[in-house]
Amino acid sequence: MTNAWLRRVVMVAAALSASLLAGCGSSTIESALKPSRFISFGDAFSDLGQGGTRYTVDDAPFNAATVNIWTQKLASTYGKTLTVALDASGVSYATGNARITQTPDAAAGAAPTIQAQITTFLGVSAFGANDVALINGGYSDIIVNVMRVLDPAVSVPFGGTITQGQALANISQAGTDLGTQVRRLVNNGAKYVVVAGVYDLSKSPWATAISQTSLLSQASANFNQALLISIADLGANVLYVDTAAYFNLLTTNPSSYSLTNATAAACDATTAADAGNGIGTGNGKINSALCTTATITAGQDYTKYVFADQVYPTPASHTLWGTQAKNSLASRW
Repeated sequence: MTNAWLRRVVMVAAALSASLLAGCGSSTIESALKPSRFISFGDAFSDLGQGGTRYTVDDAPFNAATVNIWTQKLASTYGKTLTVALDASGVSYATGNARITQTPDAAAGAAPTIQAQITTFLGVSAFGANDVALINGGYSDIIVNVMRVLDPAVSVPFGGTITQGQALANISQAGTDLGTQVRRLVNNGAKYVVVAGVYDLSKSPWATAISQTSLLSQASANFNQALLISIADLGANVLYVDTAAYFNLLTTNPSSYSLTNATAAACDATTAADAGNGIGTGNGKINSALCTTATITAGQDYTKYVFADQVYPTPASHTLWGTQAKNSLASRW
């Protein structure tokens, strides 16, 4: 790949980040596009409760109308509802622990891949002229590959099975694979596709817990760069929203967003722990899919935290990010 091409990708990413960060206040921008519906594909970052609970502090368990995930927040700013595909008219296919094309999922389970989610949607529906597709991915693929790098004593049973170099190559391929799925949406009639990259996972409580901030920083960058390269020619139909840039702001200066804790998980390490592999970070770790207002760390206000568990955000972070993604969408279309 030529240096000129890499510079072009970096410039595109910088321009996209600038357009997103230009509207960092709480207000929203009026959009010329009037979406008919929002359709969502992805992993735990976008899961509205395919398994009955969401990967955040579920502050109104089993209430599908609760707005505490970014995709739902974005849709609500347009007066639209978004519910799980298990519902009669639901079109949010995002499922916790889903990988992009690989199986098993991050927790060694059977969550449908993002590729499979799209296949399911295309088998029962089609994109309308004013439909907006939302797609994210990468967290599960990064978790799987980093866990395979760790010391076997820390990561059971997969640790020590691949090198850091192999992990980073796999993660780059996952970014390319997500780009392939974005192209698939466009080729099947999606005129408006919003693509969310991963935030810099070196900022997560998980990175500190496993002492892998450097590896997770590179992994996140590799994923996003590969994704950007793979969708660089789809600008007429695709908008990349820079999750990494925004979460860097939340974690670096949380007080500017009325948050106070950007380093710890709001969910309690005992009452919200999963005896199994939960979100893929190991047995006995916090799983925000088990977290409600009754399982918050004692004496803490979860509305002031960036992270619910060691990887996934709180409702406050989701709401902030959903608003910013909306502003980016409205500025574009």
